[in-house]
Amino acid sequence: VQLQASGGGLVQPGGSHGLSCAANGSNFSFNAMGWYRQAPGQRRELVAAITTGGSKHYSGSVKGRFTISRDNGKNVVNLQMNSLKAEDTAVYYCAADNRITGSWDEYADGMDYWGKGTLVTVSS
Repeated sequence: VQLQASGGGLVQPGGSHGLSCAANGSNFSFNAMGWYRQAPGQRRELVAAITTGGSKHYSGSVKGRFTISRDNGKNVVNLQMNSLKAEDTAVYYCAADNRITGSWDEYADGMDYWGKGTLVTVSS
């Protein structure tokens, strides 16, 4: 399984930006897909996750500003980021998970498959 993220770049504070990630190598939809981020000197954190059924989870720091969506048939997960702040600057990673009984707490620790990160820099 390979996950390929795209969309990183430089964004001005208050701006919007989108990330997309396609997972290849699986004939089935992943039970959950998500986005994580890691800023310099900080721990990796779960930003948002979404299940096959459409249930979503957001970290408190992005709730109301970020929107996660997915195309189950294509195993694609997207992250729309609005009202970006300097503290959103980080390397963003997409991930996918096959656990049938996975929980948000478990996803916070990580998922089964990871893509390479893409850098989002929020700066004027």
